[in-house]
Amino acid sequence: MVRSSSAGLFARRIGVVSTVVLLAACGAPKSDSSSSTSSSAAGSDTSAAASCDKASLKTKTAGKLTIGTDNPAYEPWFSDNTPSNGKGYESAVAYAIAQELGYTKAEVVWAKVPFNNVITPGPKAFDLDLNQVSISEDRRKAVDFSSGYYDVTQVVITYKGSPIDGKTTVADLKNAKLGAQVGTTSYTALKDQIKPSKDPSVFDTNDLAVQALKSHQVDGIVVDLPTAFYMTAAQMDDKGAIVGQLPAADKPEQFGAVLPKGSALTGCVTKAVDALRSKGTLTQLADEWLSKQGAPKLS
Repeated sequence: MVRSSSAGLFARRIGVVSTVVLLAACGAPKSDSSSSTSSSAAGSDTSAAASCDKASLKTKTAGKLTIGTDNPAYEPWFSDNTPSNGKGYESAVAYAIAQELGYTKAEVVWAKVPFNNVITPGPKAFDLDLNQVSISEDRRKAVDFSSGYYDVTQVVITYKGSPIDGKTTVADLKNAKLGAQVGTTSYTALKDQIKPSKDPSVFDTNDLAVQALKSHQVDGIVVDLPTAFYMTAAQMDDKGAIVGQLPAADKPEQFGAVLPKGSALTGCVTKAVDALRSKGTLTQLADEWLSKQGAPKLS
């Protein structure tokens, strides 16, 4: 899916690096996704988890934890383009990770880092970076990843006033006219989870899918959550609506914190993320900053 420059900034977190083609909209291949929520998703230095006392952590600035993200930082992952305010899902997760590592909010330093600089080889201006970066084996050749802090879900979007606007269950969507981009995990979710009674519409690109939705040729389309926020806010001229998130897949694509290749912090950050998942903190933050921000979960 080719987008404007601003859309590309949003989309590229998931897609390939060199273009603004939105792989997220296509859905990451299962073979390119992390399949675990455990430390197995971490980078090359998980052994570092053995010593994660704050005093022993070797950060860029002693006593500080430098966290990177792009500029602008988009909602709902951040709020008001101000990562330091603690608002938005990734800002909240960043501070939760910092707290697990022993850092106070005042000891967190934010760095603005262009996306391409995050996932390419070389020195980094951060200790870790949260920027909607999907964990993949290809990217792991250049950088480390923590375990996944967010499982990407598939979402049904529609136009305001459509037959499915306001529906709350997957079963409510069964008789709707739905579509998705061909060859994507979104299309797979449409077929396997919704199991529509009508043959789904198939589109070569998500741009074509959203055009069909805007002209009411379909009742709804299935895309991943980051794309859903973008489409409804920017491409639907304020006439789009998120119906809801489908139940998570067994092996979802995941966002992970990026660390420099071979970072001594990778194991400790993974340990912190795993603790937040185990405590239910990640779920609570996703509910607060994603589900309640217009993306309810379908039952």
